[in-house]
Amino acid sequence: MTNPLLHSSLSILDSLISFDTTSRNSNLELIEWVENYLAQYGINATRVVNEDGSKANLYATIGPNVEGGVILSGHSDVVPVDGQDWSSDPFIVTERENLLHGRGTCDMKGFIALALAAAPSLKDGTCPVHLAISYDEEVGCLGAPAMIEEIAATLPKPALAIIGEPTMMKVVTGHKGICVHEVEVLGHEAHSSLTHLGVSANMVAIELMHDLADLARALWENADPNSPFTPPHATLTIGKMEGGTAANILARRAHFIFDLRCPPNIDPDQVLKPFKEKAAAIDAQLKDTFPETGVRVEQLSNAPPLGQSGSDEAEAFVRKLTGDNTPAGVVSYAAEAGQFQQAGFPTVICGPGSIEQAHQPNEYISLDQFTRGAEFMLRLVDELKQE
Repeated sequence: MTNPLLHSSLSILDSLISFDTTSRNSNLELIEWVENYLAQYGINATRVVNEDGSKANLYATIGPNVEGGVILSGHSDVVPVDGQDWSSDPFIVTERENLLHGRGTCDMKGFIALALAAAPSLKDGTCPVHLAISYDEEVGCLGAPAMIEEIAATLPKPALAIIGEPTMMKVVTGHKGICVHEVEVLGHEAHSSLTHLGVSANMVAIELMHDLADLARALWENADPNSPFTPPHATLTIGKMEGGTAANILARRAHFIFDLRCPPNIDPDQVLKPFKEKAAAIDAQLKDTFPETGVRVEQLSNAPPLGQSGSDEAEAFVRKLTGDNTPAGVVSYAAEAGQFQQAGFPTVICGPGSIEQAHQPNEYISLDQFTRGAEFMLRLVDELKQE
């Protein structure tokens, strides 16, 4: 028998994908669309906006306002399509060979569409579902904390949280954390033949990046052979760098951004402590010669990992809905699950699609996976009616 949620889920997915919610853009048009959709069924939603009002989280309680509810969470932002070779418009869902192509179909508007399609049926449950949609997950999980804090402070305590990142509908109970840092080096310009009259910001930045490369190598060499993660160690990569204006000018400014992804048993602050101490020492040394120079290290984000302990109740509940009896998995990508867990909610990750299809041209979710997600939501509706 055809799942009654499937058709409406596909229609909702079309609408969600049509909004270009690349993290650099506002997501307010999508948020307004979701508000209006929920309002049709008498469901009120609450915005949690960012500082300048250009973006918003959204949460809504579906069903009775009592304790013991289930949080269904997904992020509204997507990664850029710039420079990628797409075979179809990335902001129009295009089906080819039972694959639904479009930016965000997999990561992770597909899950949001499924949750929204289930909302009218969830209204009649004896236990609430709290829909939570965030912004800026893709740039360091920046948006969700304010929403999570408000949910924890204002709603009857939910029993668990399900983060719908793509896991092929398998239960995931652990992920790495991520902290992102920006490093800016300011030098003193001079002719490149007269190095004693200036400071090349590029040369200082190269020294600091070399230290980070050594650190990344040490993390690899000290990998825990029993780690469930792939790769089995913390990883550090420099994702962006720029500096200088010409070959014969000592660079005035250099800039780079790096991310460190740590398993739950590794403290990123301790990992980076020697690097930050060296950067501070170089900063003081440069300022002694040229006061306008220096090194600035700024933490842009720090999302905690999801630990495998403390989520037994959530894991058992989700397994009941999916029928997944395989060992619980872990993932190396960062997600908002650790933030929900840190706020006191037993949390797991489970959603349709594979992370291998995300972030690339012609991103897709298979129709089979989307259908399995619809079946999951239908079982959730039945389960909450029985409780």
